Amino acid sequence: MITEDVNTLEQPIARVSKLRDYAAFMKFRLASLVVISAAIGYTAASETVNWAQMGWLVLGGFLVTGSSNGFNQIIERNFDKLMTRTQNRPLPQGRMSVNEALILAAVTGSAGITILTVFMNPLSGILGLLALVLYTVVYTPLKRVTPFAVFIGAFPGAIPPLLGCVAATEGFGEITLLGWIMFAGQFIWQFPHFWAIAWVIDDDYKKAGFRMLPSPGGRDKSSAFQILVYTLFLYPISLMPVMFHFSGTISAFVISFCSIYFLYQAYILYKECTIEAARKLMFGSFFYLPAIQLAVMIGK
Repeated sequence: MITEDVNTLEQPIARVSKLRDYAAFMKFRLASLVVISAAIGYTAASETVNWAQMGWLVLGGFLVTGSSNGFNQIIERNFDKLMTRTQNRPLPQGRMSVNEALILAAVTGSAGITILTVFMNPLSGILGLLALVLYTVVYTPLKRVTPFAVFIGAFPGAIPPLLGCVAATEGFGEITLLGWIMFAGQFIWQFPHFWAIAWVIDDDYKKAGFRMLPSPGGRDKSSAFQILVYTLFLYPISLMPVMFHFSGTISAFVISFCSIYFLYQAYILYKECTIEAARKLMFGSFFYLPAIQLAVMIGK
């Protein structure tokens, strides 16, 4: 009887543990943040929000993003063993087999693209597929070859708000001016965002041979200067929805305040070139993107 009771208790614990591994494999929190920008893009581009359609967009976008993250971990499983921040993931620890991981990534990716195609429009499905392929087939292998990988990775990383705008259109789907503007903003934002992260964990990246900072010298003035330049260009690009009358005056004030403070954080990094300054810029980037996107959405 005791053995049966123990087995009964172990079964739900094992299921919870497996769900946690699946969430870690698909990077649940990161995928959720990515989907938020798609939902904001959809809302900003819609005359009236269809909440059922919004639900399908969120689900499809989450599955495609989770699949991309999963394929990334399959490709990098041997390198993840070398880095402190990734060595406890399911694949390096052997809690998930490669075959199981491949099936999960393939099923979720296929399901997500199908949902975007059927419940949104064909162009939405194409954008989802494009993001998946660019992230896994191009960006992931390049990370150990050249810092230029960040530029390549910025394309799939900027697709979510564009996808949201496309999902709000009818027929085959259409890429509107607002969609391009939101794509451009998220594209440029990724450079200070990713480079700030790379600055903080550069020592860990080096263990696996990843080259993420823009300068060959790593944490130096050159890298900090490039971060500062991209952050400076981000300001006018973030104001473009106001310039093209997709959003109003209040949005301009919010975007300006956030952009100036983000630029100040980038300047402090350039001035000090410290991990602490990079960490503050990193957290500032997490706040910046949803803040300005919400300002655009609400200000319309």
